Parts: sequence; structure tokens; C-alpha cells
Amino acid sequence: MRVAGVVLAGGKSRRFGREKAGAILAGRPLLAWSLAALDACCRAVAVSAAPGSQAEAIGHENGRLVVRDDPGYPRGPLAGVAAGLAWASAGHDLMVSLPCDTPLIGAAEIDALVAAIGDAPAAYAVTAGGPQGLCAIWRTSLARRLADVLADGTHPSVHGFLEGVGAIAVGFEDLGAFRNVNTQEDLAALDRAVGARPPLA
Repeated sequence: MRVAGVVLAGGKSRRFGREKAGAILAGRPLLAWSLAALDACCRAVAVSAAPGSQAEAIGHENGRLVVRDDPGYPRGPLAGVAAGLAWASAGHDLMVSLPCDTPLIGAAEIDALVAAIGDAPAAYAVTAGGPQGLCAIWRTSLARRLADVLADGTHPSVHGFLEGVGAIAVGFEDLGAFRNVNTQEDLAALDRAVGARPPLA
């Protein structure tokens, strides 16, 4: 199967206080960690980012295509997924999405999602902390269905949309791999936990 990847970096990051994509973890921007994880598993990797954002700049600096939300869609993460699917549907069967604020997700987790999807339209991660709906793999044939939903002016919950299309929940025992950076304190704690460990390559 031909697999593409997209890093979702278009959020407002209100709780964090600034763009998360450029926040530094162990010497590298959070966005770079997610790019490296997808690079290990995907034929092509893009960044979903807002025009003029730091995420867009980092994507271009790393030679990545940057996809943008359709301005006619309501704001929310599924608009970024839709932009990714519109791009990936040209030449790819599947698309992996990762939010830029889950930097410890690596190739093992992505490969598990790829292996689990089977004939389902999508598959997403679930941990003891609950569903991780943006850590997911989507059939690119979902592009039109998601676009139609968003074009109606509503942004459903990510989990609700996944359930509605019959996505598979894939359980992961390692909660640490899905640690999310929502605040500056989260980033500082994760930086201490990572310590001298080198970034994903």
C-alpha cells in the first residue's frame, strides 16, 4: 500500500501561549520529531499549517509541501486532515496523521496502525488515557466524505467522525509514546524525561 503522512500543525495553541510546532524538545522543534517519525514509514510527508505560521516556515525549511485548510471549512483539526487527504489522494492509498504535539510517537506506533487497518476506512490509536483520534491512518478515499461533512459548515468531533465511518480502534499499552504537549509545563517535563536521548532520526 502507498502510504503518505501529514503532520497537523495548524492549531491555535492557546493553552501553550505560542505555536507548538517551533517549540524545542531536546534540541529540535516539535514539528521535526513528527516529521522524522513519518519519514521512516511514509513515501511522502507534508505539513498542515496556516499561512504565515512558524509551522509553515519550518516545513519549507525542511523541504516539505505545506497544505492549507480550505477557508470555507469550519476551524478544527479535521480541516487539516481534509487538506492532507486532498493532497495524499493523488497517488497514495493511505495517509497517516500525527499532531505536532505528540513528539514521542515513532515508527513502531505508525507501523502498528498501518498493519491494523486491514479493509477498514481508518484506524486510530487508543491508550489507557482514551482515544487518540488524530494519531490515525485514513484511506484517502475518505477525502470526499470528509470534505462533504465540513462543507456543510459543521466540524464534528474527531472521534465521532471516526466512529461514523467505521474506523478501527487500535490499542497501545505504552502511554508514554502518546504524551501530549499542551502547556509550557508539559514541554519542560517531557524535556526532562527525554534527557540526553537523541531525537528520532
